Amino acid sequence: MERIPVDRRSLLKWTAASAALAPVLAQASLLEAAQANPPANAAPHQPAAPAAPRATLNARDYGAKGDGVAKDTAALQETIQRCSMLGGGVVTLSAGKYLTGTLALRSGVTLHLEKDAELLGSPDMADYPLTQVRWEGKWRQGYSALITAEDAQNIALTGPGSITGSSAIRGRIERPSGHRLPALIELINCRHVSVQDLTTTQYGMWSTHPVYCEDVVFRNLVVNSGADGIDVDSCRRVLIDGCTFTTADDCISLKSGRGMEGNTIARPTENVTITRCSFADSWFACIGIGSETSAGIRNVRVSDCRFLGARSYAVYIKTRVGRGAFLENIHMSNLDVSGARQGFLRLNFTNSGKHDEVPVPGEAGIPTVRNLSFSNVHVHDVPVLVEAKEIDPLKPLDGFTLSNITGTCTRGIFLAYARRVALSGIKVTGFEGRLLNTLHVSGVGLAGAVPIPADQMPAVPEPSPAPATPYRLS
Repeated sequence: MERIPVDRRSLLKWTAASAALAPVLAQASLLEAAQANPPANAAPHQPAAPAAPRATLNARDYGAKGDGVAKDTAALQETIQRCSMLGGGVVTLSAGKYLTGTLALRSGVTLHLEKDAELLGSPDMADYPLTQVRWEGKWRQGYSALITAEDAQNIALTGPGSITGSSAIRGRIERPSGHRLPALIELINCRHVSVQDLTTTQYGMWSTHPVYCEDVVFRNLVVNSGADGIDVDSCRRVLIDGCTFTTADDCISLKSGRGMEGNTIARPTENVTITRCSFADSWFACIGIGSETSAGIRNVRVSDCRFLGARSYAVYIKTRVGRGAFLENIHMSNLDVSGARQGFLRLNFTNSGKHDEVPVPGEAGIPTVRNLSFSNVHVHDVPVLVEAKEIDPLKPLDGFTLSNITGTCTRGIFLAYARRVALSGIKVTGFEGRLLNTLHVSGVGLAGAVPIPADQMPAVPEPSPAPATPYRLS
């Protein structure tokens, strides 16, 4: 993949603390990606480079044992806090196992894990303070993540070390309290963030969860998770580059809130680039977009990725009546897809995910979906190429492109309620029946399509009724 060269000569004077370069390199790479492949309608962005780091602190000098037995939470947090008070810089963890509860990153601080350094999550729930967390698209009480940051900027987590959650904490919800269990890394309302060159391991809860963040880079990560890998939630300008995912739910999920709460807050996820990644998922999809979409998702580009396994579909774009908002300008290219047990692509815009207690009412609650494209895709023995019948006829899919699709599949394309469709270069083999099956579809490249029988069409939910009293955030 051709790269736009970035001049880093001016950065060499900072090599006395090489890990501290992560925020700068992250922002340079983010600009590089944006210049090479800008999302549609993306606003120009020129982030300011952070100041040169002033401090380089080793956590062992502040009492951290790194023996995997003694809890190092207080010593690690003190080191981070001191680094912040000194004007920012690098907190280094040398080789060892650092048993810890929640750690809060501060602005201007890079937490650098050297080779054979491991942050290891405490098994004790008392080590994760209760706070407000975003869970299934709503703000609610839950446990803080192992690594957290709020209202911070110019922060970084760098390797080659590892971050591992406690194997004693499994599942997503604590019973009977109903509190959401700790994520591994959770960043809230942060700017200029870099997470790179790390191995992360999480068990029952989501691994990495940025919320309300801007200018975030995830690069060269090995992500092992018993749930989702990276959940991008109401964030802007995010780059996920060169990462390897092995998960038990979505490898990457894009979200923006649920129901009237998410719709009223109105913070979309937008301008996301995913490139040069590999995905293997044992439970759901490799890339899931939704189903919490009530503030909208737009300007997403996925390129040069390998999909090695999914229990459902390699790509699943999903929402439902009552979410409202939009899904638009989603473009994927240069994909290699194998091991997808249900198919390559699923579109479900009517009934996916949890119905909200306070949905977006009326026709405004029917999501608007437009401008989806998939090009240069090679599929290996997928059961179905495209399953896209769950689309509301009141708001048809507006703009759908499939081009240069090769490989083998058992069944072809099933598409309903779509306009401005453009199909070209679809050269798959091995399928049963007709390649193209449609209902109320218009566009080009539709020759030879056969109608989908009415009894094979799923029911469409009615719009939600208006509430007796207007909704307000509370």
